[in-house]
Amino acid sequence: MDDDLWTLIEPLLPPWPEKSPGPRPVADRLCLQGILYVLHNDIAWQLLPLELGFGSGQTCWRRLERWQQAGVFDQLHRVLLAELNAAGELDWSCACVDGSHVRAKKGAPTLVRRRSTGGGWAANTT
Repeated sequence: MDDDLWTLIEPLLPPWPEKSPGPRPVADRLCLQGILYVLHNDIAWQLLPLELGFGSGQTCWRRLERWQQAGVFDQLHRVLLAELNAAGELDWSCACVDGSHVRAKKGAPTLVRRRSTGGGWAANTT
């Protein structure tokens, strides 16, 4: 990961609790590199090689969970979109809306009458 990207990400990360038990945690930058390694190589967390220096797969997974709960990746998404937009690198005419990000209206009136799929009386076969 280059320094410019890390400069954007680092301020978004929550501080580590002062009174956390256990050994000193793995540096955030190394954990993020471990997370990206697992995702890029499509491997299981427990298969993250310790010799790479990113910490264990479980450490990286816990850090990912902590950052997700803190909303880091939503904030990072907005920051990166703003950076790309400011640089003129986005073509908003090609944007699309995904149902996983836009709330669907519930209980909207149905315009077409549909055939019931409810149970009915079964035909007598005797």
